[in-house]
Amino acid sequence: MASSVSRSFLTRPVFIQKGTHSPLRSFFPSSSSPYLHRSSSSSSPLAPHCSTLSTPSSSPIFTRTRLHRTFTSASAAVPEFIPHEHHQDNMTVSEKFGQHTVQQISKSAYLNQSTATPADLRAALHLSGLSPVNVESFDIQKKRALAQLRSKTSDIEKYIFLAWLRNTNVRLFYGLVTDQLEETLPLIYTPTVGTACQNYSSIYPFLAPPGQPDGLFISINDLPNLREIIQNYKPYPQDPSLTPQIAVITDGSRILGLGDLGVGGMGIPVGKLQLYVAGAGVDPRRTIPITLDLGTNNEAKLNDEFYLGLRQKRVGDDQFFPFVDAVLQTLTDLYPKLLIQFEDFSSEHAFQLLEKYQPTKFCFNDDIQGTGAVILAGFMNAISLAGIPAKEHRILFYGAGSAAVGVAKQLAAYFIHEHGMTEDQARKAVWLVDSKGLVTQDRGDRLAEHKKYFSRNDNDGKQYPDITSVIDYVKPTALFGLSSQSGAFDANVLKSMAKLNKRPIVFPLSNPAYQAECSFEQAMIHTEGSVIFASGTAFPKYTDPTTGRISIPGQGNNMYIFPGLGLGGIVAQPATISDDLIYSAARACANALTEEERSQGMLYPALPRIRQVSAEVAAAVVESAVAEGSATSQEAISIVGAGNKTQLVEFVKSHMWTTDGVAQEVKTIAPHL
Repeated sequence: MASSVSRSFLTRPVFIQKGTHSPLRSFFPSSSSPYLHRSSSSSSPLAPHCSTLSTPSSSPIFTRTRLHRTFTSASAAVPEFIPHEHHQDNMTVSEKFGQHTVQQISKSAYLNQSTATPADLRAALHLSGLSPVNVESFDIQKKRALAQLRSKTSDIEKYIFLAWLRNTNVRLFYGLVTDQLEETLPLIYTPTVGTACQNYSSIYPFLAPPGQPDGLFISINDLPNLREIIQNYKPYPQDPSLTPQIAVITDGSRILGLGDLGVGGMGIPVGKLQLYVAGAGVDPRRTIPITLDLGTNNEAKLNDEFYLGLRQKRVGDDQFFPFVDAVLQTLTDLYPKLLIQFEDFSSEHAFQLLEKYQPTKFCFNDDIQGTGAVILAGFMNAISLAGIPAKEHRILFYGAGSAAVGVAKQLAAYFIHEHGMTEDQARKAVWLVDSKGLVTQDRGDRLAEHKKYFSRNDNDGKQYPDITSVIDYVKPTALFGLSSQSGAFDANVLKSMAKLNKRPIVFPLSNPAYQAECSFEQAMIHTEGSVIFASGTAFPKYTDPTTGRISIPGQGNNMYIFPGLGLGGIVAQPATISDDLIYSAARACANALTEEERSQGMLYPALPRIRQVSAEVAAAVVESAVAEGSATSQEAISIVGAGNKTQLVEFVKSHMWTTDGVAQEVKTIAPHL
């Protein structure tokens, strides 16, 4: 009989207790039968496997049966205990549960295909007459959605439209995004997400229908109820096997270069997880965007009548660290295989959290490690274009926050691992500049802990208070901007870099675009086209007014790293994300360029190839996890052991979610409604 049942049918235990109250009591009417028995009905392919539910009316007993489900992911979790007095003799659990799932499917943003729902499925879901009669193709749906998107007159309107689409039709949203990635990426993430975060409390009610959460908000006041609150997050009908795989967590204290935005920071975890899905095929049902609400020090937010977060100042470290610890512990207790990505915490807290949890938990910080890895990947390719041996590079960072130091440490590791430099030599190849000038040990101020590693002691007592004086002193071959200071790389700075180097490396990495240290056009003009350029946000192509030559800017988008890193972690299941895994992701990204892309002087692969790039990054992470002995997936260990890299990449791709998979799941469900 098993062969006639869809492979998507799963079983789960149901416990029946007399007198237990359940919100599903209306689905399980009372039974007069004295015992739990097999149904004799043969009208359903599940009948031999299902039981009508009844118990004697005496003392409470527990009876365990197996409830076969008619689909993989479309039911809400059934309460653990179901009262025996609400069952009928003539109806199986499968039949009653089936009635419940019809409603779940019809209202599911994941499974309801809207105007593409076939007529027979509309009838089965009781949707006939509730939409126009025509059944459309998925391509027509995407075409209409794109037309609507392009009809919006501002990027924030487009952001709101896309958020609503994501929360009402998951398949259509990701179909549109993956087809039009270059157009939609700046709308669902930087730079538009910065505007969305600034205005989050004003637009929040219009991002999703009531009852459809746009993320999980956990406040400092929720400490006694963490487990219940985390389990409340079920944006799509749940299959117990579809436990979350990745959580992106922020406290909103340092959103991009915009500062403390409180609960408005939710746009960042939501945006990052969209990129996990679009870029690496992580199942959208297995992601959790989380914002920790510990108050805000932003007076404008506290005085904003629409602000939706706690109206109080941020708590101190004495409450911050125990709260974060409790949240992480609860998450990992509930979901032991969950990968946690820290995002946009204040610089001090970002380093402290990473230092505390990286050795013991399955986690990483994208601001520090992801940014470092993607910029390292671009720098690896820039070295070959610049024509300067790696050991001779002098790298200047304008900005000394968590992202800058994270990048600097990745570059230093590269010099050590691949070019035989000592740690001291690698450290001395880097100079940091903050708001007070060159970071030195004798500057007279108290340095933040994360700046000390790269602070200079070879400045002979001299101080250099601004970028111009530092460039004259250091004579850098590469200039990185992570300062959020628009225009910091002005004409004088760019001309100085061009005078010092035949091919100057200039990476203005601050987000959003209006806070970038310079634009691609400015860099091209003031270096007379000699610059090797990559930015943190997208800039338009540049056309030389004299020659007509079109140049394409590189973009050091973290999307080249973290989706593949996360997917590799999911596949290999290491206990932790080590520095070696981060490094392997960077190297794989650098190596992912095609010959054509290299011939064009590109630093990063073409964005439309992101799924292939993510597969190669993930494969490198899996291989590295196996090599260091941290991988726990026996299947991954076996595949790596076979020594076939093509097979490994295909193995990784087999774990990628696709929009086609949703359609197939719906087809699997339909015959059993």
